Amino acid sequence: MTNNGAQTASWQSCVIDDIIQQTPSIKSFFLRLGKPFAHIAGQHVDVRLTAPDGYSAMRSYSIASSSSSSPIIELAIEQLPNGEVSSFFHDVAAIGDDIELRGPLGGHFLWPETAMDGVLLIGAGSGVVPLMAMIRHRRTLHPAVPTALLLSARTAADVLFSEELHSIQISDAGFVLALAITREEPVRESDFGRRIDDVMVKEVVARLHRKPTHVFVCGSNGFVNIATEGALLAGVDASIIKTERYGG
Repeated sequence: MTNNGAQTASWQSCVIDDIIQQTPSIKSFFLRLGKPFAHIAGQHVDVRLTAPDGYSAMRSYSIASSSSSSPIIELAIEQLPNGEVSSFFHDVAAIGDDIELRGPLGGHFLWPETAMDGVLLIGAGSGVVPLMAMIRHRRTLHPAVPTALLLSARTAADVLFSEELHSIQISDAGFVLALAITREEPVRESDFGRRIDDVMVKEVVARLHRKPTHVFVCGSNGFVNIATEGALLAGVDASIIKTERYGG
């Protein structure tokens, strides 16, 4: 089995090992795999729910945990209005439940194993999930690679993985964290109280102290368009930008 396509990944059963409420609308689900696999930071899995009458629904979720062959992976799932799969996880799923999934999938939005220079990550809301996998992977295996995360959230309470991200910034001189808080005043002077724009991207790149050679942008369709345009206006070369879009 390779890491790059659904056609090579088989369905397997896993068990919910733990559930953690991360933000008011996002929970982390730790799934114990029946058949453990190694994944690359940035990849995702497909999750399939099947009702007693045979009706099934499938959604794709990025893997938040660091790349490894651990029997447990973390998915951070946001509860969406009228989302049948996300509502199941938030309102019904419990520790010990069986879940069907296949993966790892995806061969485009991946942490560059050859990265030696700056990496810029831009995300919004749950779009930080694959970026968090990259940050965790970097911290374990590539700590010398300067990396900046520019993350947009409505409020401080909506910042996914907030405590871990702030802890990494404090202990890691090569990691830059900048928050764009859109619906309240930011607490830190280093954060921004507006939506992401080219001026903001340019300032975060300056904090990185070098021009990035890899840029990853993840979020809703509208956010990705705006953030990518901001990066281009800030002087980032289009050829180094990779995007991952969540519908809506």
